[in-house]
Amino acid sequence: MSGFKDQFFKKLNSFSKVEKELFDKVYSCWETKGELVVPIEMDSWVETTFGSVAHVQKQDFIRITNTVTYEGAIFNELRTMRPLVESGYNFNDVMDQIKSTDGDPFMHPEKGTPADVFGRVKGKYCITASNVAKYDGFHGLIIFDEHNPLLFSRKRVRDYFAVAHEWFMKANKHNKFAIYPLFTWNCLWKAGASVIHGHAQVVLTEGQAYAKVEDLRVSAHKYQERNRSNYFDDVYSIHEKLGLAQKIGDVRLLVNITPIKEKEIMIFGTSLNKALADVVSDTLNTMKERLGVSSFNLSIVLPPLSKTLEVWEHMPIVVRIVDRGSLSAKTADIGSMELYAQSVIGSNPYLVFDSIKR
Repeated sequence: MSGFKDQFFKKLNSFSKVEKELFDKVYSCWETKGELVVPIEMDSWVETTFGSVAHVQKQDFIRITNTVTYEGAIFNELRTMRPLVESGYNFNDVMDQIKSTDGDPFMHPEKGTPADVFGRVKGKYCITASNVAKYDGFHGLIIFDEHNPLLFSRKRVRDYFAVAHEWFMKANKHNKFAIYPLFTWNCLWKAGASVIHGHAQVVLTEGQAYAKVEDLRVSAHKYQERNRSNYFDDVYSIHEKLGLAQKIGDVRLLVNITPIKEKEIMIFGTSLNKALADVVSDTLNTMKERLGVSSFNLSIVLPPLSKTLEVWEHMPIVVRIVDRGSLSAKTADIGSMELYAQSVIGSNPYLVFDSIKR
């Protein structure tokens, strides 16, 4: 895996002493090697699949762990060349399947979907509904007026965010104890969407933020108390020095070096505003057009709607977007390693960032 490994260590070795100390506060990394013996009978298949026998016989890995959150990744670009079980779909088949579901209940949401007890929120390009099979007390849908879930634009994403904000306010007014908001967007079946029609989800919970959100908040707060610096500022600075981050106005974007899965992008914002919506929209379009992403998960961690005894001042709005793999592949992109150990990554973050920054 010469690509990412060489680029990463070249950048890391250029760090000053202070910069390396900052890196070590957040990350640890190891370079390891793997070797195997290929029977001569496999030579032809290996060369066809992976390019050469030499690439397979000696493999380089880089393992990076975030020692604050204990998220981690093992990079080996050879993984992207693995033969996967294909469903026989191609992109045109996917488009045909999307078109074939045009006219589903989400096309007429006011008659085909339930409303929340506090009513619906209508935007210019979307409308809310209550989720039939909820995973929390307040669990709503933002149903896009555009059936094709792969069509994004700045004006539409701005509208989705504005409607989400109003939905959170209405839900909170109905139950003042529900104060922890979360916005999610699962695009197509590889990302877990049960309905093809474009939609996002909003939830507002009470008592405590969701477990992984709370884990991030607590870990970042402990880091700040220990180091007297903001965790998210430091993560951004490290990625910027590595050549994997850029700032757009007051919005900061980085390609994560400890991704949960392929091509993960993190965006830090100050509010659910137009500036953040535009960066999210542009990022999604770039991932689709330049990186071949057709299915993704997106989440937005937001601060509580009212004051709590917990400390939230150190938390920006955190957006995470991850590629969920080819729609034509039957093979799942997440296995036991991702669920119980450490993510295994085939994509090169530098190639992802090059596409995003252009």
